[in-house]
Amino acid sequence: MRGGRAPAFLLGGGAALLLSLLWMPALLPVVYRLLLLPRALLSMASGSPPSQPSPASGSAYVAGSVSAAFVTCPNEKVAKEIARAVVEKHLAACVNLIPQITSIYEWKGKIEEDSEVLMMIKTQSSLVPALTDFVRSVHPYEVAEVIALPVEQGNSPYLHWVRQVTGSVPESGTAPP
Repeated sequence: MRGGRAPAFLLGGGAALLLSLLWMPALLPVVYRLLLLPRALLSMASGSPPSQPSPASGSAYVAGSVSAAFVTCPNEKVAKEIARAVVEKHLAACVNLIPQITSIYEWKGKIEEDSEVLMMIKTQSSLVPALTDFVRSVHPYEVAEVIALPVEQGNSPYLHWVRQVTGSVPESGTAPP
C-alpha cells in the first residue's frame, strides 16, 4: 500500500462512502448501547439500578409510541378519500401520498405488476388496529396492504404533535368542530 490507502481493487472512494452510509443506521443502536455502558457499569458497581433519562416535564418521547403505517391504493382518488377519512376520524395526524409506485407481487398464482399510490400514515401505535380495521372496511382491494412500523426516534415536537392530534378519537367518528 502506498500512502496508507487501501488497494483500489477493494473499494473505490464512492463505493466505500456508500457502504458506510448503508451500514450507519444498522450501527446506531449498537453505538447507543455502548454509550450507555459506562453508566450501567457504574451503577452496577454502586449496587443501584441504572437510571433512565428523566423526562423534562413529561416532554420525552416514548420510543415506539408513534407508528408509520403504509397502505397501497389503486389510484390517487381512492388514496385521497382514505387519507382524508383517517385524518378526520383522528386515526392519523398526517398522511403523505406517494404517487406512481410500481408493485410487483404474486396474486392467485400469477406474477402481477401494477402502478399504485403509497400512503404513509403517521399515527399512535395504539391506534394501528383501529386504523387497520377502518382501511379494510373502505379499501377496494380484496386484501388491503396495511403494515405499520414503530418510530423509534424523530423530531420530538413533531412526534408529540402526532400524539396530540390523534389523542382524542371522537366516539361518533366525526371530527370535532
